This record gives sequence, structure tokens and C-alpha cells, in this order.
Amino acid sequence: MTATGPSLQELITAPHPDVAPLPSAATSYDTGVRELRGVPYAPVEGSRPLELDLWLPPAGRTGPFPLVLFVHGGAWRRGRRDDMGMRTRHWAPGPFARLAASGTAVACVDYRLSGEATFPAPLDDLRAAVRWLTLRSAELAIDTGRTVVWGESAGGHLASLLALTHGEPRLIGAVIWYAPSDLTVARGGFSPDDATTPEALLLGAAPAAAPERARAASPLLRVHPGAPPFLLVHGDADTMVDHSHSASLAMALERAGVPVELWSVPGADHGWHGAADLQVDEVFTRSLAFARRLQS
Repeated sequence: MTATGPSLQELITAPHPDVAPLPSAATSYDTGVRELRGVPYAPVEGSRPLELDLWLPPAGRTGPFPLVLFVHGGAWRRGRRDDMGMRTRHWAPGPFARLAASGTAVACVDYRLSGEATFPAPLDDLRAAVRWLTLRSAELAIDTGRTVVWGESAGGHLASLLALTHGEPRLIGAVIWYAPSDLTVARGGFSPDDATTPEALLLGAAPAAAPERARAASPLLRVHPGAPPFLLVHGDADTMVDHSHSASLAMALERAGVPVELWSVPGADHGWHGAADLQVDEVFTRSLAFARRLQS
């Protein structure tokens, strides 16, 4: 009897990310950091495959390396996975190469934007990225048991939720820059009754009209004892995400017995607009030191 081979559909479909060959790494001539760009990590039915970029420490260093999982901002509506914000775009080497040169691997991940899917889809995507990175960790020489999640703005909101709700492997810390923490009450210019805000587009309805979903999407309301340490950094002149988001989250974490540092950057607006270059450098350096301390 002749064995039945794979169907035509199976033959033409790209290999599943769980088993697909990894791309070759490109090595930066100035830092020696290795980069793997556009690596698929999850197929999404009826949508684009989700991808991530990886920065690995220079060849010759011994792994497995700890991991920073970076989550980009953009009001949950736009943004690029390899963008840490407007004040770092001109850096050479860039921020992710700097992280990798320090000895940690970096994964910058796609997630579905609010024009593609509503909450909890983007959080589910981050969990899928952690699962895939753990599955392929031996090939990548990374240790996802030493993962610090790092996010800015909307990405910081998702990073906070991931740190407060993810299962195994447990994340060991979170670096959160100027991120929303509460979608349930008015803060600054945000109103939970407005159906046109980025928060409403994330939820698929005005937060006040979907209170259970708004609560589930609010890191402030997901705080619990045993959560990993947090570094919260926020400009005290932020006109887009009110500074009180980080202040309230820091207070809740402290009350739950979770190690937390709140750093208010004087005179800084959203995205570190208005901050001096030296301030932005200090924010990055201190955030890196926080992550590396937890990973060591």
C-alpha cells in the first residue's frame, strides 16, 4: 500500500514558527552584537503572522543569556517593535544593541494593534512570544527564566499587565516608562466615558461601557503580593499619560509588599519630550542597571 503523503495545502503552507528554521544572525561591525530580524513567533488566523527581532550578545560570550522582552508604544494603535521612543532613535549604537552589548538578549515583539483586534489580544500575543522564546531557548542560548519585561507608553501598560498576570516562566522584573495603569477613572485628559480615546479603541468600547474589561486591562487593579519588582519612570510634566498613573501603581505595589522604585523625571513630558539629553541617557542607564541587577 502506498503511504499517503502531505496534502498540497500542507506543502505550500510556511513551516509553523515552533519548528521553522531560524534565520542567520547578522553581526554588527561596531559592537559585535548579533541580530535576527523578522522572526515569526505565532501564526494568527486571518491576520499577519506575528514577528519579533532578536539582539544577542557578541559571539564568544557564554550563554544562556538573560532576556529583556521589549514592548513598543504607540497608543495600542501604531508603532514599531524596534522603536524605544523618539529620544533614542538617533542613538548609534541603538538602545537594543546597547542592551545586548551589556550581556542580555533582547526580543522586540509585535502584538496586534487595536485596529486589528481588541483586548486581551495584545496581551495574549505577548504571552505567545514568551512561550515561543522558551520553546526555542536552547537554540537561541537564552534563559527565559531570567526575563525582564520593558515597555514604554502603551507598551509599558501591556508590559505591566504581563508582569502581573503571566504564569510560567515567571518574569523577574518590569521596567515601565510613562505608562497608563488605570483605565477605569478619569486622569489628566482621559475620560472613561469617551468612546474615541485610544483606551476605548483598545477595549472595543468606552471603558465606562465595558467596566469588567476596563478593570481586567488596568494594571493598578491586577497588583498582588508576589509580583516581580517594578521600576516605574515617568515625567512629572506628562501631558498625554498623567503622572498619577505611575504614582498610584507604585503605591499599590508597595502596599502589596512588591519591591518598586518610582522615578519622576523633572520637567519631562511624554516620551521624554523636554528632558535634557543627559536626563534621557540617565533614564536608560538606570533602567538597564535595574534589569541587569535582577538578571545577575
